[in-house]
Amino acid sequence: MLPGPFQVARALASTRVLDAPDLDDALAVLHRDPVANSFVATRVEAVGLDPWRLGGEMWGWFDEDGQLQSLCYAGANLVLVDAGPEAVRAFAERARRQGRRCSSIVGPAGPTAALWALLERNWGPAREVRGHQPLMAATAPSAEIAPDPLVRRVRRDEIEAVMPACVAMFTEEVGISPLAGDGGLLYQARVAELVSGGRSFARFGEDGSVVFKAEIGAVTEGACQIQGVWVAPEHRGKGLSETGMAAVLDIALREVAPVVSLYVNDFNLRARAAYRRVGFREVGAFMSVLF
Repeated sequence: MLPGPFQVARALASTRVLDAPDLDDALAVLHRDPVANSFVATRVEAVGLDPWRLGGEMWGWFDEDGQLQSLCYAGANLVLVDAGPEAVRAFAERARRQGRRCSSIVGPAGPTAALWALLERNWGPAREVRGHQPLMAATAPSAEIAPDPLVRRVRRDEIEAVMPACVAMFTEEVGISPLAGDGGLLYQARVAELVSGGRSFARFGEDGSVVFKAEIGAVTEGACQIQGVWVAPEHRGKGLSETGMAAVLDIALREVAPVVSLYVNDFNLRARAAYRRVGFREVGAFMSVLF
C-alpha cells in the first residue's frame, strides 16, 4: 500500500539531496558498516557529494532532531545505506516521484526488499530479482589454499587482452552484455580505470588469454570489495578460482585494506564453498533487483 498524503508530506520533509556541507555527516553514516557500505563509501571518499562527479545524487534522511541517519545513492544503481523502515518509505516515495533512472537496485537484503515492495508497482516488472546474495568477508588468508603465484596485477598494455574476459564475466553474471547501449564505452573506461589503479588481477595462459581474473572494485580505509571473479570455461573445475582468489585476497590484505569482502549469488554453491575455503565468512546478505 502506498503512503497516505500525511505520510508523503512527512517523508518528503525528512529527505533532501546532500551537498558539500553534508560530507562529514555522510561519511560518518557510511563508516558505521565499512563492509556493507564499501561501494558507496568508495565513491564519496574519492569525489565528495557533487552529483556530477559522484555520478548521481546522494539522498539523505534526517530524524526529527535534524540528524542525518540514512543515505540512498541514486545513480546507475540505487543503493540504500543504513536505512530503517521510515527512511526506506521516504526514499521510496522520492524514487517513485522521480521515476526510474537506474539499471539496478542493490543493497542490504532487508531494507532493499522493503524498498522494492514499495516501488514494484511503479517500476516493475524487474528483469530479475536476486533476493539473497550472501555478503562474505575475510580478515586473514586461509592456510588451506596456497595463492596462485601466476596471478598478478594486469598491466596497462594488457587492457585489450583482459577486456574479453571482463565482457564474458559481466554477461554471465548480469545476463546482458556491457557493450550494449553505448557500445561499451563506459564499461571499457571502468576496466581501464581499474587496471590503471592497480586493482585488476589475472593469470594469463601461454597464449596470452586470461585464465582467471578478479578486480578490487571498491576501496576504503576500512574495507575493500572483490568483484568480477571469472575463470575461463575451459579451465573450470581445476581449482583455479580458489588459488586465484587466495592470491588476490593475500595482496588485498597486505596492500589495500584490513577487511576484504565480496557478495555472491546464493544459488552459486560451488563459489560459496570455494570462498569459504579461501578464508571468507558470511557476515550479511545483499539483494539485487535488475532491470
